[in-house]
Amino acid sequence: MTPPEVVSRLAGGGGAADTALLYGRLAMAIPDEDVAAVRQATDAVALIGEYTQLKRVGRRFVGLCPFHSEKSPSFSVNAEEGLYYCFGCQASGDPITFLRAIEGLSFVEAIERLAARSGVRIRTDAEGADKEARDKRQALFDAMEKAVAFYHERLISHPDAARARQYLRSRGLEGDMVRRFKLGWAPEGGNQLARALRLPTAALAGAGLVVQGNYGPRDTFRGRVIFPIFQADGKAVALGGRLVPGIGDGTGPKYRNSPETAIYQKRSTLYGLNLARQAIVQSGEVIVCEGYTDVIGFHRVGLGRAVATCGTALTDDHFRLLSRFARRIVLAFDADGAGQSAAARFYEWERRHEVEVAVADLPAGNDPGDLASADPERLRAAVEKARTYLEFRLHRTLAGGDLRTPEGRAKVAEAALAVVAEHPNDLVRDQYLAEVADRTRIDLERLRGRLGAAVERHRSPRRTPAAPGPAGGERESQAGNPPVGEPAAPVRTRRQARTPGERAGRDALALAIHEPAAMAGRLDVALFGEPVQREAFAALSAAESLHAAIEAAADEASELLVELANSDPDISVDQAVVALVRAASTEVVAELEAEVRAAQQAEEGERIAQAASEVAWLKSELELFSEVGTGESAPREVTEAAERLVAWLAQRRCECRSERA
Repeated sequence: MTPPEVVSRLAGGGGAADTALLYGRLAMAIPDEDVAAVRQATDAVALIGEYTQLKRVGRRFVGLCPFHSEKSPSFSVNAEEGLYYCFGCQASGDPITFLRAIEGLSFVEAIERLAARSGVRIRTDAEGADKEARDKRQALFDAMEKAVAFYHERLISHPDAARARQYLRSRGLEGDMVRRFKLGWAPEGGNQLARALRLPTAALAGAGLVVQGNYGPRDTFRGRVIFPIFQADGKAVALGGRLVPGIGDGTGPKYRNSPETAIYQKRSTLYGLNLARQAIVQSGEVIVCEGYTDVIGFHRVGLGRAVATCGTALTDDHFRLLSRFARRIVLAFDADGAGQSAAARFYEWERRHEVEVAVADLPAGNDPGDLASADPERLRAAVEKARTYLEFRLHRTLAGGDLRTPEGRAKVAEAALAVVAEHPNDLVRDQYLAEVADRTRIDLERLRGRLGAAVERHRSPRRTPAAPGPAGGERESQAGNPPVGEPAAPVRTRRQARTPGERAGRDALALAIHEPAAMAGRLDVALFGEPVQREAFAALSAAESLHAAIEAAADEASELLVELANSDPDISVDQAVVALVRAASTEVVAELEAEVRAAQQAEEGERIAQAASEVAWLKSELELFSEVGTGESAPREVTEAAERLVAWLAQRRCECRSERA
């Protein structure tokens, strides 16, 4: 299995089963003790809390799963062990696997990022399998970081940036915002950045900072205000540049963005997410804008949960990224530009990612960047009064028609029906239909009849262009994304305990993880009839720690251990042991009774007597267990009986294995 396949499995629920594979095949570049040190030093709750809001429930932290869409929290984090598990999609692992899955990182990249975060110094093997690729990517990150610093310092202090500073002040971008967003100034001239950084041309060109000219490398950005673009983790990956009125000859496009590179893909990158992520997670809402200054404008008025696409229309990748952090997406631009084709996309994305799309109530002709200066209260109100996407489109349609005449009302009603018909939920359609009837003064039942025909027309096959966004235009081709109308990949079903023995086994394993001292010496592998539980207990018994057991166990057993580490056992130790011993002994009673019947048919007197004697003894021991109530400690005679049965079952298992051998 290749590293990308491992990451894919982790994101889709492969979870801790792949942890051992990751560590076994990829940790060759980093010593095992350094991997363990990084894992131990990382606060799993703090890390995962940057991607989904977590709330303490008992000994665990729970929240909405960042790997699949859901409305009720099923994602659990065990803070003590640093393990997560989703009871919905079975995604599981530790901070290393989490960061790999959520950010699409290689193993070594995840280790390096967590090491930097926690202050752990790691050693890398110069012969690591992916070292060359990592070094190339790191060279691009380093070049971009140095370019951002160069341009920022140039804007802050250099005389040739005076007009740029004046322009930014005129847009309300004062020193605090300039520093927060690390805005910069790219001086005029051919290669000032290249000469200042003195980095290899391959790294500068690979990051999109220079282009090769007839006389050497030439800076990509010249005479422009620079808006650095960062990944969610704060690494600079690209630049956006704007011409400044009155500087230079004004040639070229007003905005120029970095080309796509090995570290930058427009369709999955959002400007400002590095600064907005925490506010988005805390509020459960994200504001999507048209441009860089719009994002900064929202920050200026205290709405720090704003982001913007980077010169491309909104894509499914953007929605997938945003759905990790928020369940409500507020569009702060003209979301009606592509009409019906846009609606199909937005409704599909709402369904697929289980988010709500709303549209900010911005006054016509005002963008958020300017409104932040002119009327900050109005900008805040625009977000507070954001309408659902259908409500926004319907109100625009009703407001744009002539409702004074019967002919005008009929025309508006037809247009409104076409808008309502776009929504996939018939209950939602019917509620908005009542509003159309009120506004147009047309009988509701007549409109219902016409709505059915409008829905059929809407469902007829057609080519669907991209959803509107800041850049408009056709949506880019995206390999791997399911077409509109196709269901998302099914979520794996949680492994269910079907029998009393399996339920008792889960409870006993969970307590062996959470209360190992109390369970020490009270269980044996012979008690576990379910194969995965038996493998999990064997790994747990043989390992020095839970993490070692997870890495050593087979796939399903490893996943089960992580799942149970994120559970809250609601049963006492005595009750769990008694339940498991009772279940195992009951199964053996059934086996022995079958032996008695087989021996009777074969007329084997000695075998009949031995099996019957064992059945009678087991049943007499089991009668004692009925005295244990829920949540109680077992009487001494019951615990002693359990100890006898555990020893007897273990001995029976050894004898059976010897006979088979």
